[in-house]
This record gives sequence, structure tokens and C-alpha cells, in this order.
Amino acid sequence: MTMTATQDLLAADTHMGAVTLLVADLDAMTAYYREAVALQVLSQTAGTTTLGRAGKPVIILQAAPELVHASPRDAGLFHTAIIFDTQAALAAAVYSVATHAPGSFTGSSDHLVSQAFYFNDPEGNGVELYWDRERSAWSWTHGSVEMNTLYLDPNAFLQEHLTEQSVAEPVIGGASVGHVHLAVGDTKTAHEFYVDRLGFETTFDLGAQALFVSAGGYHHHMAMNTWNTAGAGRRGRTLGLGRVDILVPGADDIGALGERMSHYGIETRDDGAALSFDDPWGNLIRVAPALIG
Repeated sequence: MTMTATQDLLAADTHMGAVTLLVADLDAMTAYYREAVALQVLSQTAGTTTLGRAGKPVIILQAAPELVHASPRDAGLFHTAIIFDTQAALAAAVYSVATHAPGSFTGSSDHLVSQAFYFNDPEGNGVELYWDRERSAWSWTHGSVEMNTLYLDPNAFLQEHLTEQSVAEPVIGGASVGHVHLAVGDTKTAHEFYVDRLGFETTFDLGAQALFVSAGGYHHHMAMNTWNTAGAGRRGRTLGLGRVDILVPGADDIGALGERMSHYGIETRDDGAALSFDDPWGNLIRVAPALIG
């Protein structure tokens, strides 16, 4: 079977869905994402809390107190990146985290395509809060987007974009998962799986260090780095990343992806609504139509 270039690619309007985290303390983690990150509780059961904005799930927390924390050298989640509609909305969320969990801040950067602030949640999962510049302001060279890591003064950003209203009510505008960054064992295997098999396109390549990929010309929907995990093998079942959701336009996209993964010998599970499979490090990926996911 020969796959054409168009069949090999995910649809241009593919985007990320919610990230599921397996957590030891559901109450503490719910409080962090609700009170600090300023997400809203969308649904809650005895063992699961779904948080997001405007009805759109962003983080799903599943209680798994029987599990242990992974080693920093293990593959898994590097960070979940939550994108905000405006700089004012981002500033409100950053100020909320600084107020409720000041010790969780780990840094901030201007990446040329975006402005980003980084945190660790109470169980050590990386969190990025960011805002994108307009696509017309991004620079591309030979198919690669220009990104950098420049200093971004958090106090100056807040002084410029924070308002009295957003201090009082930090839930401003929408928020969603903009991209998911994984820690992996090697970027060559990551490229084979996420680009050659799954159908993303490479947007930024740092060789053996990191790989950035997307659909439809976004700067990146997913990234994989080896900064702490070079050589890592398949992960065990631990606290941390439970599942990454990717949303595609419709059922036809699911069917095409299923055929492609079968062609490459990748085992998938189809529950009639979505297609699920493991990446080479045991990270669970679920691809669903946008209206269902």
C-alpha cells in the first residue's frame, strides 16, 4: 500500500484537546488548577475533575493514589501549554498563580511567536501559560518557524496588561490546550512516530535535543525533547501524564488515520468515537472528532 503525501498529513485544522493527569491528591490538584490557574470546574465525580473555560475541557484530573511518582529521567509529560485569547487574560491567570501558588513559578520567556510563563503544579507536572502573536508576525525560513528563548520580565508584563478588574475576576475569555510538550528518549524515534506515522509536520528541529511539530502551519501542537530523558525507554504506569487528546475535524479523518497506523503496524483501539494508541514511550494518545472530543 502506498500512502500519498496528503494522506500522510493530519488535517490543517487539527488542534489539541484536553490533557489527562493521573494524580495522587485530587482535592489539592483541583484547587491548584481552579484557584491558581483560574480554570473552571466543568464536571466532577468522586474520582475525576474536569476543568476548563467556557465549557471547553483543558485539564482532566483522575485520582490514582495507588501510583508512585515517575523519575525525572523517565519519559512522559514535560508540560501542558494552555493558551489564552489575549495578553490581558494571560496576565490575569499569571497573577492568579503568583497570588495563590507563588512557589510554583519556574520562569518566563518570549519565544517570538508567543509570550510564555512556566510553572510546576503541586505534583510536579509542568504547566505553560501563554499567548500567541498574530501569525502574520511569525517568521518562517525553509519550512521552519523562527523561535527563540528571550527574557520576558514577568513584573513588566503584569504592569502592562493586568487590570483591577482581572485581579478581582481572573477568569477572562477563553483558554484551551495550545500544545503539549513531551519528554522522550530520542528525537529520531519521535520523528518517525509523530511525523512519519501520525501525520504532523516538522516546524522546528533542534537535532537530538528537541523536535517541534504541528498541523496547518501552527508553530507547534506538540514537542518532544530529550533534555532530561535521553535514552529513556517505555514508561511504567505512574502519576503524571494519563492521556493526550488530539482533535481532528471529523470521522473521515479518524478512518484515514486508522488505516495509516495499521499500514505501519501500530496497534490502535477504536471505541466507535475515537482512536487511541500508545507512542513509543507508552504515552497514551487519543484522536477524536472535534465535536465529540
